[in-house]
Amino acid sequence: MFMQFIEFLAGVKMTIISALCLLLSLAFLILDITPFFNPVWLTIFISGIPIVFRALRSLFVQHKMSSPLLITTAMIAAISIDEIFAVGEVALIMAIGEILEDITVDKAKKGLENLLKLTPTQGRKVTHDGDFIVDIYQIKNGDTLRILPGEIIPADGIIISGSTSINQANLTGESLPVDKTVNDIVLAGTLNCFGSIDITVTAITDTFLQKMITLIEQAQQNKSPTELLIDKLASVLVPTSLLIALVTYFLTGEIIRAVTILVVFCPCALVLATPISVISAMTAASKNGILVKSGAALEMMGKVDTFIFDKTGTLTEGNITATNVVSFDTRYSSDDILSLTASLEKYSEHPLARAVITSASLKNLTFSAVNDFKMIPGKGVSGIIHGKFLISGNLAFLQSNHVSISDEQLRHISQTQNQGKTLILTAVENNLIGYIALSDTLRPEAINVIQSLQYLSKNIVILSGDNFAAAQYLGNKVGISQVYANLLPTDKVLAIQSLQKDGACTCMVGDGINDAPSLKIADVGVAMGKLGNDITVDAADIALIDNNLTALPRLKELSIATLRTIKQNLIFSLFFNLICVGVSIVGLIGPLAGAILHNVSSLIVIFNASKLRHK
Repeated sequence: MFMQFIEFLAGVKMTIISALCLLLSLAFLILDITPFFNPVWLTIFISGIPIVFRALRSLFVQHKMSSPLLITTAMIAAISIDEIFAVGEVALIMAIGEILEDITVDKAKKGLENLLKLTPTQGRKVTHDGDFIVDIYQIKNGDTLRILPGEIIPADGIIISGSTSINQANLTGESLPVDKTVNDIVLAGTLNCFGSIDITVTAITDTFLQKMITLIEQAQQNKSPTELLIDKLASVLVPTSLLIALVTYFLTGEIIRAVTILVVFCPCALVLATPISVISAMTAASKNGILVKSGAALEMMGKVDTFIFDKTGTLTEGNITATNVVSFDTRYSSDDILSLTASLEKYSEHPLARAVITSASLKNLTFSAVNDFKMIPGKGVSGIIHGKFLISGNLAFLQSNHVSISDEQLRHISQTQNQGKTLILTAVENNLIGYIALSDTLRPEAINVIQSLQYLSKNIVILSGDNFAAAQYLGNKVGISQVYANLLPTDKVLAIQSLQKDGACTCMVGDGINDAPSLKIADVGVAMGKLGNDITVDAADIALIDNNLTALPRLKELSIATLRTIKQNLIFSLFFNLICVGVSIVGLIGPLAGAILHNVSSLIVIFNASKLRHK
């Protein structure tokens, strides 16, 4: 109840009443009228009580000396020398400044509000009796929903009937609608533009939209390293200002100077310099399909000088297909090799395994039962099929398991790898019977993105689990000379740590579960987040919502601009405060001018930071 009263006093309506009371008091002063009750006391009560409350709360609840404490001390000192009109002026100007700051901060946070507005409350549920509008809490995973043209999709799901175009701009930043048909994924909060579709619900409470909202809320609550440093600095400045005001009073004997020092020395602009810049930048990022999970990550991205890329699914589309199957054993046809390999790989989650399974399925090949299945991450798989031991994976894995491979077979394998293809070799009873060659498509934006990042950073590196020839082939295509291949997830972590020991500030960009440790160990982890694996996105500091690499140079530029803005704001607020304190000490300005200058400095800082929202 008391908090509501404080918020009521600090509101716009009561601030207007406070201003009218001050104007009435000014009229009495000009006309030399002595009223029975001076209305300036109403101004002091309305605009001053919230300041006193914030001062006491920070002192006794948060146990720190804050800016409102300085203003409260200044108001008490001014009242003690009967400068009540000056007290009313300071209280009113501070109240107006607080309102203006709140308005600007709210604008900076508008990106989150827009996402909250997207959260659906109802859906059209399809049952045996027809389709009915129901509240969102009545929908569960596995239900069928019908979405008509012009309706917001209420849940994440998979299209089971119909075709349409979906406007995903609010979530991914894509300017054009995306065509969707059966088996395509749709997201809650996106707009169905044209056709009617039926979807099977895959997520209701844990939708992609809700994850974005949760992560942004957490990011806005978590303070960046610069914010924490400034908070410590501000806690020192408050007692320092009290000391300077006290010394000035004893040296000059003029308490009005001490009051003015307390008013202008408030480090509000200094404290606002970083959080407003970070929030504005995060809002700009979210509008462009970039989800930044913390202010620390945004700041660190501005310092990154080494970008590290995974290959498959990051620099490439991840749509790997089997281009050809080669048999080294006349007892096994190419279809036999594909069928046996697919039977082994069906238990693996690796993208290469899925490509093999898809190729076998398209040919309607049979899948055999596998016993004693084993998987070594980053190497390959093994198992027993029809009583025979099979092993499938990369060359190093087969060689480490003593598979017999002739020199002629090695030359054949090397020639294919030099074409930029990745091979899955298969052996039966330790005899190589053939391989499946797979190829991926380079992302169309990859070359331009790498060129932009090379301009913005010192170093670009590829860390890949593929063979060196395939990784080097891709590196040459995009213009990256530093290529490391045949790496296990642990090898990638060691490579990143090695770069960090050499002084590099690293950013790892990846998409798979095997990239999660690397994303965590890098100074900044960026996940390809379009419905990607939750483990990968959770491990990362930043997610590219639509898997669009062009967001990376934009993010780097935004981070650099954010750091620049923070420095500008900090330098300005410090120098401005010092100048104001100096002119206050010599008596060139009074409490009213000090209050105006104090709020002007805060608004300049906020305005400068808010420009980041339009980057």
